[in-house]
Amino acid sequence: MSVSWPQALAWRTGQHLLDPVGTAPVVDVVRRLGAVLAMDGALAELAVRTRRASSEPGELAAAWRAGEVVTTFAFRGSMHHVSPEDGGTYLALRAAGRQWELASWVEHYRLRPEDWPDFRAAVREALTDGPLSVGELGEALTVDRRYRHLGPTFADGAGTLVKPLCWQGDVSLAPPRGGAMTLQRLDTNPRWAGIPDLEEAGPLAILAYLRAYGPATPEHVQYWLGEGLSAGRKRLTGWLAGLADRLVAVDVDGTTAYVAREDADPLAAAAPSEAVRLLPGHDQWVIGPGTKDQHVTPPSRRDLVTRKANPVVHGGVVRGTWTARGDDLAVSWLDERPAPREAIAREADRLAGLLGRDLRLTFTATPGP
Repeated sequence: MSVSWPQALAWRTGQHLLDPVGTAPVVDVVRRLGAVLAMDGALAELAVRTRRASSEPGELAAAWRAGEVVTTFAFRGSMHHVSPEDGGTYLALRAAGRQWELASWVEHYRLRPEDWPDFRAAVREALTDGPLSVGELGEALTVDRRYRHLGPTFADGAGTLVKPLCWQGDVSLAPPRGGAMTLQRLDTNPRWAGIPDLEEAGPLAILAYLRAYGPATPEHVQYWLGEGLSAGRKRLTGWLAGLADRLVAVDVDGTTAYVAREDADPLAAAAPSEAVRLLPGHDQWVIGPGTKDQHVTPPSRRDLVTRKANPVVHGGVVRGTWTARGDDLAVSWLDERPAPREAIAREADRLAGLLGRDLRLTFTATPGP
């Protein structure tokens, strides 16, 4: 089976609810993408709303408060929104490295591997009556002499210590109070599906990735699940081999990549997309395959996208950037091919609706090398 990269990216835009824009609820958008970076709330909201034909400001935050979306530390140690139904799959891979058992961790936090079951139970008990800020959690835990030495750690924000509690499914982030990081028990969320066995989670995570970001190479899988979650190359290679009967190899302009078997026919039938989308910085469209993927992010634009520039995407390819300051929307076209000015203007109008203000569009073209 052979397809072109324009076909492949067109099929992927459909999977990402970018062309056509979808009607799925917020949690389904998050599930489609696997995870949505949560470090910047405004960008995360725009990433979700851009994929919904009808949306309201603050709906991602509302889904978080309602437990329809879980916020946790996941890929590359950063905060992400995931679904409570699927999030445990990614956390199983993230916890596989058991970083809390490293000698440096044991020395720094003075918690041995055998201390963690009781420590985790103490954290869950402290959160039984509801969310606590990190400082409040520290006050509750350090009443116990076993954890008194962690007082300064919690006073400083706990930082890395909180992450294994997220990875093992004990806690997730609650909406902050007064700007302070706040934690809540995860097992009280009725939608939480728990953390599956690692050998079950691995193939599920690979299939989910291919369904959102396929056709993808094993190196793409290694980037997202190996480097992103520390799943380990050997594990990923084994899981991919075990999925052989559920995958189809695709020749994409000379590159061998893979899709889930059920997606092969729709991929083959895809026609190149001419859709223009003004996406927020660090959108999953570019982060999922990685900014090194030249088919999505040409090398001349990689530094801009890596530094969180807002990408102008045409036909699935980053062809420019945009900024919105006040009532001014500036689009910079950086591609050699002519800009689809009318499509950009229509998308600018849609962005204005999402941002809730009129925008004056200015356009500059500076083709790159």
